Amino acid sequence: MAVARNRKGIIRAILAGGIVLGVGAAVTLAAWNASEFATGTFQAGTFTIEGATDGATYSAHPAAPGATLAFSTGVSNLSPSDTTYAAYWVRLGAGTTSNATVTVQSGGTTGTVTNLTYTMIQLAATGTCNASATGTTLVSGGTSVGTVPASVTFPLSAGSPNTQAGTAVQVCIIVTAGANLQQGQSGAATWQFAAQSN
Repeated sequence: MAVARNRKGIIRAILAGGIVLGVGAAVTLAAWNASEFATGTFQAGTFTIEGATDGATYSAHPAAPGATLAFSTGVSNLSPSDTTYAAYWVRLGAGTTSNATVTVQSGGTTGTVTNLTYTMIQLAATGTCNASATGTTLVSGGTSVGTVPASVTFPLSAGSPNTQAGTAVQVCIIVTAGANLQQGQSGAATWQFAAQSN
């Protein structure tokens, strides 16, 4: 009986010691585990284009008909072979973080614009738009008003630093009335300057 009790006591002591050893081993293992964490923060840039009819007062003109071009004297009293012209400046707005490519597209027409053709010339921002303006030809003379050939593009640069507006590009639109211009015809055409960030 005494021997049996001693064996039970020894077994209990060994089991108790094993439990204590197990807890100690668990604590030791936890002390050798470690972790590293890395976080990425993502923020998109900003992108705006704005235009001006005077080269000074810029704002956004998001929908047709957009800004009203200031064509030269005679635009409301055209006769065959008359020419009228207007300048338009576009630039990337302050805060824009990417350069852009601008594609010139037709924004549609209203009324009658038949027998009117135009050319579009890219001038220096401070150049003079007139009937004989020269520069980089974006749209060749003789193009029907209300149409734009494919792939008419020019680049725009973001400001440096980008808290400033980018350098403006001036385009000069020169419209010529054809020999078959109808008396009293009236219409309007819109040009779209669609900018895509690079």
